[in-house]
Amino acid sequence: MVNLTPVRKYIPQIRKFSRARVLVIGDLILDEYVQGTVERISPEAPVPVVWARERKFVPGGAANVASNLRALGARVALAGVVGRDHYRDIMLYELRRRGIDTAAVIEERGRQTTLKSRIFASHQQVVRVDWEHVGPILKATEIKLDRYAAAALKRFDAVIIEDYGKGVFTNALLGRIISRARSLGIIITVDPKEDNFESYGGVTAITPNRKETQNAVRYLKMKDTNNAFKIYHDALESDAEIRQAGYAILDHLGLESLLVTLGEHGMWLFEKGRDEHIPTVAQEVFDVSGAGDTTIATFTLALCSGMSKHAAAVTANIAAGIVVGKLGTATVSREELIERMRA
Repeated sequence: MVNLTPVRKYIPQIRKFSRARVLVIGDLILDEYVQGTVERISPEAPVPVVWARERKFVPGGAANVASNLRALGARVALAGVVGRDHYRDIMLYELRRRGIDTAAVIEERGRQTTLKSRIFASHQQVVRVDWEHVGPILKATEIKLDRYAAAALKRFDAVIIEDYGKGVFTNALLGRIISRARSLGIIITVDPKEDNFESYGGVTAITPNRKETQNAVRYLKMKDTNNAFKIYHDALESDAEIRQAGYAILDHLGLESLLVTLGEHGMWLFEKGRDEHIPTVAQEVFDVSGAGDTTIATFTLALCSGMSKHAAAVTANIAAGIVVGKLGTATVSREELIERMRA
């Protein structure tokens, strides 16, 4: 366990999270959790019969990032796309009761609201069923998102781009959003997907996990016609390979910073000319789903409050350590974060 005593000095800045105004744009997901018990095997097939006892819905994807921001005290608006279906209604209800502005959540006829259903038996996940439409959004929908961002960005301190590869973003749309945000001088953080890798140039930070970093490495290798890129294992097996990959991505995209999340191995922060490994502070890992959402939300709010990127990364690491101790898609409140920092 890392000694957290020095991080107490960040508490006054965490209290300033409520002053931040953040726009989240991205792929919206509704997470469904069905909890039950197993007492027999089905006579129809060799599978367990789950006797369902409880069912709940939680905003996921970009909507979970927005939920994390609200739990930490920020004022939040969310832009994304849903279908015209029952799950849209549940999504909007859950977002609005959290106090999230949904004026830019756009309904698209013929599109499925992304739903991920997880069935648990005594805390053991039995199966996950995904309902989603991952094709590109309609041009008319893209225009609506673009117009909203063009008019709204000036009202925010930061924009978070949540790219889950579900069809909301095109390279052109990303380019316009990022260009406008840079011209306004606001913070831009991105949860990236390799399909749109080139579009993230010049942002404040991207926060890939290990797999996304590996995919970026493969992409850079393909572009390296001179064979100068000397990472031999795409799995990034050593610290040296993680460091080389981090600097390569940082330089290629002209980023201010790169925060690579490494699960139980913590995080690795890269800035121009310096890097730092931040060990995990998780006391118990119960469920890692949504930890990346908590990371980018906390990191962004910390930057909004005036923290350095080092302090923001340490704070995000602590928040992620709290959320992995919870079941399912979860959030961390500002009070929980402050309490952990006082420990």
